Formats: sequence, C-alpha cells, structure tokens
Amino acid sequence: MNDENKKIKVAITHGDINGVGYEVILKTFGDSRMFDLCTPIVYGSTKVASYHKKLLGSMPQEMTFVSIPDASQAQDKKFNFINLTNEEIKIDLGKSTDVAGKMSRESLSRACADLKAGKVDVLVTAPINKRNIQAKDFDFPGHTEYLSHQFGSSSLMLMVCDRIRIGIATNHVALKDVPKALTHELLYEKMILLNNSLKRDFGITRPKIAILALDPHAGDDGVIGDFDKTMVRPVIDEVQSQGVLAYGPFPSDGFFGSSEFNKFDGVLALYHDQGLIPFKLMSFTEGVNYTAGLPYVRTSPAHGTGYDIAGKDKASEQSFRAAVYLACNVLRNRQEYDELNADPLR
Repeated sequence: MNDENKKIKVAITHGDINGVGYEVILKTFGDSRMFDLCTPIVYGSTKVASYHKKLLGSMPQEMTFVSIPDASQAQDKKFNFINLTNEEIKIDLGKSTDVAGKMSRESLSRACADLKAGKVDVLVTAPINKRNIQAKDFDFPGHTEYLSHQFGSSSLMLMVCDRIRIGIATNHVALKDVPKALTHELLYEKMILLNNSLKRDFGITRPKIAILALDPHAGDDGVIGDFDKTMVRPVIDEVQSQGVLAYGPFPSDGFFGSSEFNKFDGVLALYHDQGLIPFKLMSFTEGVNYTAGLPYVRTSPAHGTGYDIAGKDKASEQSFRAAVYLACNVLRNRQEYDELNADPLR
C-alpha cells in the first residue's frame, strides 16, 4: 500500500469462538470512527458474529456485516467478513472445543495467505487456545512461532504499551529449558531484531536498549551464577561494537522497581514471565503483542481467550483497539522508513 490516502486493510482473525474474541472485535468496531482509520476484514463467520452481537447490550443496532468472497473486494466503511464456512457452527461459550480449534486454524491460515498475496495490509489476531488449535498443520506453542514459520523469518515477541516495549528472547519455553535456549546466536539475533524494529517500526533513530539478566543480581560476580557474565555480557559487547546502544545485563527486580526502564526505548527480557509480569502490571487492559522481525505487520491484544467472562459483556476492547492502532501506525512507520532509506546519500 503506497498511497498514503488509501485505507489500510486490516485482516482480523476471529480466534477462539468460545472466548472473548468476537466481543472485543465487535466492541472495537462498534465505534464507527474506526472505519475512518481502516477497512476491517474478519476471517470468521457472520453467523457467529451475530450470535455474539446479541449477547452485547452495547452494540449499535445499525451495525451490519457484509459478506465478501475475497479480501480484494472489501468495501470501505463496511464491516467486511470472509465466511470460513456456510455450515452451522456449535458455540460453547467458555469451553475449549475441537470445533473452536479448527475454526481458529482456518481463520489464521486464510488470513496469512491473503497477507502473502497482498490482498490485505496488516494482520490483527484475536486470542486462540494454544491447546485446541494444535493439529498436524499447527504444531506451535503460539501465534509468534506459527507466523515465523509461515513467513520464513526470525521474529521477536514484543509487548508494547505507552510506557514500555519489552521483547521476549525465548517466547513460550519452559523455565527449566531457558538457559539451554539462550545461546550466543539467539541472544545476538534478538538484540539485533529489537534494535532494527525500534528503528523501522517505531521511528526511533538511535534506540537505547536494556538487556535483563538471567540470574538474581546478575549473578553477583559469580556468587550466584556466571551465566550473565560469560554468556550475556559478551553478546552485549558484540552488538555495541556494531553501533547498537545496548546496555546491561540488569537485574530485573531493581530495574523495574527503580523505574530504570524509563531511560530506555526497549527492553529485552530473557524469558516469558520476566517480561510479561511487569508489562501486564503496567498495562493489563491496553497492552499489545507485536511480532517484530516479520516481513508483514502483525499485532494482537495482550490477553487470552477469557473463557471465564465469555458472553457476559464484561471484556474490555481497549487492548484489541490498541492492537489495530499499532498495526496501522507500524505500517506507516515502515513505509516512511523504507522511503527515506531507499536511496540514502553516500
């Protein structure tokens, strides 16, 4: 999409039909001003959408769904749907079912195909159940790993909110396996991915990056452990020699407790909870999961399926709306960055 005035086509996967996915999608686009920002295309079912709409008392009566056979035929100012099936779909609110998993897979597969074909501009994914989505063609612990495989590129799970951007070096890895996963190559790759994303996707010319330590107190000079000194520090030195403004490793308790994170444009956590706990404490309702490093823009709300509140009109759409905003902003930032760097002065 090169024309600045052309509306951004947002491919939206419906996630788990028994969770809050449809609720947050409907509430987001229940505000008609969203159609001034983008053209949504939901890969799902108008029948399922109508079912969820009836459960929501806040939905405007004039909200209608337009079925389209192909994403290239998406209509401006309309709530476009690509129906994955014409059959009746069994909805079991708050429950994990094989049907929900199948529909999640189909939605994601179709949206990715259209993204590759250039029929849509960005991808926003509603939450999936990581267990029921498993199949022969989906043997991944989550969206991030699946998308990296689909698009043949390395990636970085990057949690984004107004206060902080936290990358996760090892994604969905059991804690006992984290030290083995943190190789020199992986640490180097994630630091470079974070630096490049902050520059191209977020428009930060000289980003400052903090690297968190694995061991308490960064090992206390070997008293607790030497991983940070022997494994993490050398990689920081290496990327620094290439012009990356990376610092650390910082013990995470003091780093977040003293608000040291405010001095940095990005943070690299070494394992899932090290980054996700402080992130969700700062921005549980508005945080966004962004997959950095992909050739395409993908965002997602930073929450799960919400089975416990599914169908109860209690889910907040703030995170999903923020995911749509971020996807559109990153696309524009990439276009501007690529244009400015297409023919740089020698």
